[in-house]
Amino acid sequence: MAQALLAGAGLGLPLRQVNAGASDASFAGALLSGVQRDSPEARLIGIYRAIAAGDSASLDLAHALVRDMPRFQLGQLVYGDLLLTRSGKLNGFSSAADITPTHGKSLQLLHEEAWRRLQWLRETPEPGLIPRQLVRLASNVRHLIAVDASHSRVYVFMNTSAGLELIRSFYASIGQGGFDKQVEGDLRTPLGVYFITSRLEEIQLQEIYGIGALPLNYPNEHDRRLGRTGSGIWLHGVPRTGYARSPYSTEGCVALANDDMAYLMHTLQLRRTPVIIANELHWVHPDEQATERNALDAVLSTWRQAHARGDIDTLSALQTPDYNARTTQPAPRQASATTAAQAGIKEVRAQAQVQAQWRNVSVFRWKHQGDVAIVNYTTVSASSRARSIDRRQYWSQDNGHWRLFFDGMV
Repeated sequence: MAQALLAGAGLGLPLRQVNAGASDASFAGALLSGVQRDSPEARLIGIYRAIAAGDSASLDLAHALVRDMPRFQLGQLVYGDLLLTRSGKLNGFSSAADITPTHGKSLQLLHEEAWRRLQWLRETPEPGLIPRQLVRLASNVRHLIAVDASHSRVYVFMNTSAGLELIRSFYASIGQGGFDKQVEGDLRTPLGVYFITSRLEEIQLQEIYGIGALPLNYPNEHDRRLGRTGSGIWLHGVPRTGYARSPYSTEGCVALANDDMAYLMHTLQLRRTPVIIANELHWVHPDEQATERNALDAVLSTWRQAHARGDIDTLSALQTPDYNARTTQPAPRQASATTAAQAGIKEVRAQAQVQAQWRNVSVFRWKHQGDVAIVNYTTVSASSRARSIDRRQYWSQDNGHWRLFFDGMV
């Protein structure tokens, strides 16, 4: 099965990606750091690599994959291509006279899925790197999810004493309209920092959502402030009639294979697990975040001390005119800072003596359509350590100054 025989056929694009991708050593490392060796995706990529190497075992590998995963359409396509290649009948799908427009579109989507699945050979982050949106992660947060929307990829990190460790990497589908959701019904996947709010089991869902779903807190306070609308953005599975969906096929959610979704359902914490959805993820070393981390730590320390003292003047200077407005309309730009401070005076005076300590502080930075910091923290009562409250803040940076525009319970 010479590679030249496959040029221009259904396997052509994936083969070029394999040849231009990682070496055997880095391929194995990528599997160990994100994709299980026995997963359908790992087996598929192993088939592609066998084809690229001219290994005749590729047909047996493909046959085993479709036998074990009969609903994996991309695996079926590869197996069919290999059978036709062996018979000498594969001349390239694009030139087939009997293919219908519908089938042609289906093949195009499968090729796109194959290409997306192979991208992670190049894109898997090096050990120790983190998404640049992460500034600080509290020790009580066990996992972090990062979604690369334009590359159809979900990364699962475990929070360890040595830092974040990549433990899984999944192919995923996003909205039919792409990403950067703005209004209800635009079929786009939102971009931002979100949190898993609840868990929906299969019995609660329609078939299209597969074996389960993890709803996200879209719209978050930054979305509301910008006037974004819509709701019901989930991580969820796929119908049991298939194994996966094409890259752009949901109504705005992030859809994963049911096996992958089952893992997330079983593993992730509710309310605490952050889900970063970016159009493209950029990876940095934690030390590169030190400047941002120190600057935000200083602002949070000032706010926390003023809050504990009930210092309304300092809090007023640190709050936006629309503090805690929770509006779905764009924020007013001209308003009295004193008026904004008054909104929080009653709460500040009531809590000044009980919220003496902060615990479990996580900080995220989001720089798309505004410069925003999202802060999760737990307040611990000075009178009783048994009483703790999880809260979340949203800060915006304007002309180099951080201002708080929302603070509320999670």
